[in-house]
Amino acid sequence: MGVYSEYLDNLKGFQEITAERKKQLARIASIRQRPSILTIASDLLKRGPISIDYSDILPIADQIDNLSGNEVDVILETPGGSAEIVEDIVKLLRNQFSKLGIIVPGTAKSAGTIMAMAGDEILMGPASSLGPIDAQVLHQGKQFSADAFLEGLEKIKREVEETGQLNRAYIPILQGISPGEIQSCENAQKFSGTLVTNWLANFKFEPWTTHLSSGKPVTDEEKQSRAREIADHLCDHGYWLTHNRSIKIEDFDQMRLKVIDYSKDPDLFDAIKRYYTLLRMTFDTNIYKLFETPTSQIYRFLIPPVPPPQKEPGGEVAIVDFQCLKCQNKSRIQANLSKSQPLQEGAMPFPKNNMFVCPHCSTQSNLVDLRKQIEAQSKKNIVE
Repeated sequence: MGVYSEYLDNLKGFQEITAERKKQLARIASIRQRPSILTIASDLLKRGPISIDYSDILPIADQIDNLSGNEVDVILETPGGSAEIVEDIVKLLRNQFSKLGIIVPGTAKSAGTIMAMAGDEILMGPASSLGPIDAQVLHQGKQFSADAFLEGLEKIKREVEETGQLNRAYIPILQGISPGEIQSCENAQKFSGTLVTNWLANFKFEPWTTHLSSGKPVTDEEKQSRAREIADHLCDHGYWLTHNRSIKIEDFDQMRLKVIDYSKDPDLFDAIKRYYTLLRMTFDTNIYKLFETPTSQIYRFLIPPVPPPQKEPGGEVAIVDFQCLKCQNKSRIQANLSKSQPLQEGAMPFPKNNMFVCPHCSTQSNLVDLRKQIEAQSKKNIVE
């Protein structure tokens, strides 16, 4: 029986999934013989603020406070996000830990790949993938690769040099581009490459002291040069062609960048596979981000918009239309404010423990953030 089928048959409810997830996370730390392990994960299937952004700093710093020792592993699952915030996160980790391992059981693209390059060790499995790090920029409401943008401008320049004239079709395009935007693209692309170059040279290549072929010492300049070569390759939109391209273990082998294939260790492979399965099951709720250690966690929840409270003869109520993220079934949830009220037709009471169970598929969704939003907006407490 597969791991997923096993858990579907045996785990009943969110709390059992959480307990088993914590167990497997602690198991990974034990196998790796590292006292600390931290998960930074987003649900890549959800629409919402799943990218790495400024709001992640506080929960990550909070979870780091629960860790000890000099070595840490970070389990990373992310579509990417801000390279500037990734730099801040790496500084938080490096200020407390001398050794950093990055474990990617699923996907860590774009800024997630940049973060992976800050590890002394990078661990991936056969199904794991990183991605290109060419900076993405926003221009006239459209997001695209800064490298592709600059290459397009260079192509126009070469054509003008070869023909001695500017194709009129390019005029409206060029009129909408300012020198500042061109410089911004160049800076964004350079920033991604600089982070990866410095982190590889200082951390990943730190134990690289001798050339295998000649036995000669490896110089700092050689480490920087090798790191820059890898960073340039990861930034090369012309090679990868799309920002969402998956980069696998074999691709890093061709780059001559050592990545540990954790599937070679059966016990570790089983622990990571189980943990990742439970992580995906956790995301079968309205949770879209998770930061956790074996003993603590912070969740981020997707919440529906809250309409203004309705005035009733005995008080006020907030009626929220909640859509299950798994089966898409819609439920009306009634929150009584200040005084208990009869349920309106078709409405269900706001759950006392904040855990709403979908009446259609039994998926559990945590409504703690919805409770906070209702109470902040109404300036009244929800009563039972």
